[in-house]
Amino acid sequence: MADAMVQKFSFPFTCLPCDAQPDEQPIIEENHHHGNQLQEPGTQDPSDKPNQEMKTKSALKDKKENKSAIKAYLTTDKEGGALQKRGQCHSKPRPTDSALRNVFEKWANLQSEEQRPSTKRQLSAESEAKCVSVRKRSIATGGRGEPVKPLTHADPGTQPRKACLPISSSSQRKPRGQLFSSTGVFHKVDTHAVSAGKELKEQGVFSAQSIARTITQGARNELEKLRAIWVWLCHNIAYDLEGYLGLSPKLCTPEEVIMEGRGVCSGFSSICLEMCREVGIQCEEVSGYSKGIGHCPGRSLSQKPSDHMWNAVWVREQWGLLDACWGAGTVNMETKTFVKRFDDFYFLTDPSEFINSHFPDDQHWQLLDTPISMEQFELRPLKTSAFYTLGLTLLQPIQYKITTEDGEATVSMTSSKPLTFTYELRQRDIQTGVPGQREVDSSCGLLSMTRQGMSLRLLPPDPGDFELKLFARAEGDSGALRWVCSLELECPAIRQSQPLPANPYVSWGLGTRAGELGVKGCSVLNEEPVEVGEGGECEVILHTSRPLMMVCELTHPVLDPALTKRCLALQITSERLVCHVLCPYKGFYRLSMFVRDYSDRSGSFQNAGNFLLRCRGQGADLNQLYPSDLGLWCGPGMRTEAAGLSRFSHTGALVNAPQGRCNITFHCASTELQIHVVLSAEMNQANSKQALSAEQHQKNKVDSKHGPGSEMSQKNQDKSKQGLSAELHREALFPLSRYVLITSMDSKVTVSVSAPRLGVYRLGLYGRTPPQQDYTPLCDYVLRSTCERCGDPFPCVYSAWGKGCVLLEPRSGLLAPRSWVSFRVRVPVARRVSVLAEDRAELKMNKSRVWEGDAFTGGATQVKLIAAMSEASDMAVLMTFNVLDLKSEL
Repeated sequence: MADAMVQKFSFPFTCLPCDAQPDEQPIIEENHHHGNQLQEPGTQDPSDKPNQEMKTKSALKDKKENKSAIKAYLTTDKEGGALQKRGQCHSKPRPTDSALRNVFEKWANLQSEEQRPSTKRQLSAESEAKCVSVRKRSIATGGRGEPVKPLTHADPGTQPRKACLPISSSSQRKPRGQLFSSTGVFHKVDTHAVSAGKELKEQGVFSAQSIARTITQGARNELEKLRAIWVWLCHNIAYDLEGYLGLSPKLCTPEEVIMEGRGVCSGFSSICLEMCREVGIQCEEVSGYSKGIGHCPGRSLSQKPSDHMWNAVWVREQWGLLDACWGAGTVNMETKTFVKRFDDFYFLTDPSEFINSHFPDDQHWQLLDTPISMEQFELRPLKTSAFYTLGLTLLQPIQYKITTEDGEATVSMTSSKPLTFTYELRQRDIQTGVPGQREVDSSCGLLSMTRQGMSLRLLPPDPGDFELKLFARAEGDSGALRWVCSLELECPAIRQSQPLPANPYVSWGLGTRAGELGVKGCSVLNEEPVEVGEGGECEVILHTSRPLMMVCELTHPVLDPALTKRCLALQITSERLVCHVLCPYKGFYRLSMFVRDYSDRSGSFQNAGNFLLRCRGQGADLNQLYPSDLGLWCGPGMRTEAAGLSRFSHTGALVNAPQGRCNITFHCASTELQIHVVLSAEMNQANSKQALSAEQHQKNKVDSKHGPGSEMSQKNQDKSKQGLSAELHREALFPLSRYVLITSMDSKVTVSVSAPRLGVYRLGLYGRTPPQQDYTPLCDYVLRSTCERCGDPFPCVYSAWGKGCVLLEPRSGLLAPRSWVSFRVRVPVARRVSVLAEDRAELKMNKSRVWEGDAFTGGATQVKLIAAMSEASDMAVLMTFNVLDLKSEL
C-alpha cells in the first residue's frame, strides 16, 4: 500500500504438545516430586547411592517422631527455611536431620495436589506433555554460586494456602519504568551475557545451572541476574518452528534445547525456571492462552486447552511477568521461518499491557487489581509490542471487531510522539475465513495523520469480513514500518458512492513531517474532502515558516494526465503557497503537494500533504481551463519580490475581467528595471467554439422573443455572422501583443489589458536590468474575460514611448475612417507633438502639461502620433493607430 516497507511477521508463538496428546498426564520421575529432586549440599546426582542409603536409614526411625518433626520443621520454615518446587513452594531441607527430611517429603507429596489450583491441574497441551526433570540445587559451597533464596508459603506476595500465588494488588505495584529507567542500564550485563554465552557454547557447556552461574557473574542484584538470564535465552534459543509444525520431533529437556539451540515455549520457560532458581530468584512457570500463531479472532478459547507457557518472577518485592519465547523473535508464516529479533518489551512487561496478549489459566497471574474474564480477553484488539514501545493509544474501536455503519467505519489512535502510519486491508475468504493474498485498493480508506496520532475512515468496496493491520514507525525513521495492531472489519453493506482516487502516499491531509519541511499550517483543517465550488474551482493554501518551492499533482479516474497541467495554477510567496485547482469532471480528486527549500535548487521535493477534493457539479468547462504555457510563478511572489516589485493592485494569481478590460498596477524599486509583458491564449478550435457559442446564445434570445424564422431573427443571424467574421478577421490582423499597453510613471507601472474575446489568457510579466540582454520571467497572471463583446487593440507602441508617457485618449488602436478624433497625451520631454494622418495636426500643451488636439483620419489607413524631443531633433514615432472599417471590408 505504501512505498515504505512494512514488517509482516506473525505475532510470536503458541505451542503444541511436546510428546503427549492434550488429554495425557505428564510423565514424572518417581522420586522427583513433580520435577524437583531434594539433594544434599554439594551433590551432583540425586540418584547417588549415599543419598539413597541416608533416605533408607531415615525411613527406619521412630514414626512417633513424625508429628514433632513436622512441627519443628514448620517452626523453622517460618524463620526462613524454604522448599522450592516447580510450580509450588517447599521448605529447604536440612542435611543433618534425615528423619525430618523424610517426613517432610511425605508431607509435601500430600500437600502438593491440595495447594495446586484447580485451574492449573489441567495444564496446557504443551505443559502436560513435558518430560523435564527439574533438580534444585542447595547452597553451593566453595563460592561456586549464589546461595538459593529460601522460599516459604509466607513469602511476600503469596497466599497462605495457594502455593506461590500472588496477592499484591496492581495499585501497590511499581511500574516497569520505576524498576529501571530504561533497558540501556543493562548494557554491561547484556554484553557479558551474550559474550559468555558464545564462549560456553564453544566449550560445549549445555547445563542450565552452569550457564546461569557464569552469565550472572558480576551481577549486583537479582534484577541484573534476571536480566542476564533473559538476554541469554533470547540470544541463544530460537523458536523450534519445525517442531511446532510437526516436521521434526520436539526437543523437551533443557539440555536438548540448549544443545540444539531451539525449542518451543515450554523449553524457554523451563530453562528460565531452572536458571532463576540456580541463582536464587523465585520463579514460576505460568500456563495459559496467547494471541500468537493460530489465534483466530472471534473463536472462543473456553473449549480449547491452553497453548502457551511463560514465567513469573519475584523481583524487587513484587511479581513480574516475562516471556523469553516472544522476546527472542517472530515467525514469518509466509516463508515458514523464524526471524530472530530481540524484543525488550517482554522483559518484566507491565501486567496491564501483558494481559492484551497473554491470558493465564489462573487469574491470579494476571497481576491486576480486577482480573478480566476470558470473554473480555477475546474481545480485546490484538496489539503488538511495537504498539506500546511507540507510545500508542487506541481510541476507537475498544474491541477487536468493527462493524460498518452505512458502509463506513473509523479507526483512530493517539501517539506520544510524531509517527508515520500505514495500513493493510485484506478481505477474508467466505469459506475458510483466511485473509486473501491481495490487498484491498487504497482508495477504500482515508488515512489522516497528525503529530498527535491518526484517523482512518474505511469504505470497503465489497460486503464481507476483512482483516485490518495497522503499521507505524517513528517520524524520520527510514526503517520498515512496524506492525502495531490488528482488527476485524465486518461490512454488511457498502455505500454507493463514486470511487476514490488511489493515494500512493497513504495519508490524507497535511503530512506529519510538514512542520519539518517548513509548512506550519493549511487551509484544509482535517481529512474531510474539500468541496469544490461552482465552476469546478477551489484552492488549497499552505502557510510556511520559511520560503519554499512547490509543485503539485492532481489525479482523477478519467482525467488525462496531459490535461492536468491546465488544471493547476501555483502561487509561491515567502509566507504561503497557493494551489488553484480546476476540476473538469464530477467525482473525487487527489491533490498532492510537494515542497523543498526555496534556495536549495538541487534538493528533492518532499510530500507535504495529500488532499481529497470532491466535485459534486458538472465541473469546469474544458474550454475554460488555465493556459497550457502557465509557469510555476503565478501572481506576485518570490520572483517579483526579488526583482523589487511591490504594492500590487492584484495580489492573487487569478484576475477576473467581466468587462474584458483590466489594469494591473505595481511599484518598482529600481529605475533601471525594464518591464515587458506578454499576453497569450490557447489557439485552437476551442476559441471558435466559444465565439459560435456566443452567437448561438444571441440567436436563442431573439428566437425566444420574436419566434424562429421571423424577419428579426433573420436580421439577427446576418448581424451575428458579420460580427463573428469581424472578430475572426480582427484576430487575423492584430497579434495579442496589441491588446496590452504598459504605462510607466516614476516608480509606478500600469499594465492595461483589453481582451479580444471571452476566454482565459496568460499575462506574463518579464524584467531585465541593462546590460542584461534577456528578459527574466517574474510572474504570470491568469486573466479570465467573461465579456462577450470584443475588445479593441491598443495602438502599436514604439521605443520612443518611454517612461512618463501616458495615453489619455483615444485608448483604442482602431480609428474610424473619415472621422475627427480627439487626442490627449502626456509626453514629458517632448518639445512638439503632432498627429500625422491624411493631414498633419499639431497638438498643444495645456496647463496640466497634457498635449491635446483634434485630427481628421480622412482616407488614411494609419495614423501616427509623433514627437520631437528637442528643437533640433527629428520627429520620432511614439505610436500608430489603424484606420479600419471592418464592415465595409467584409
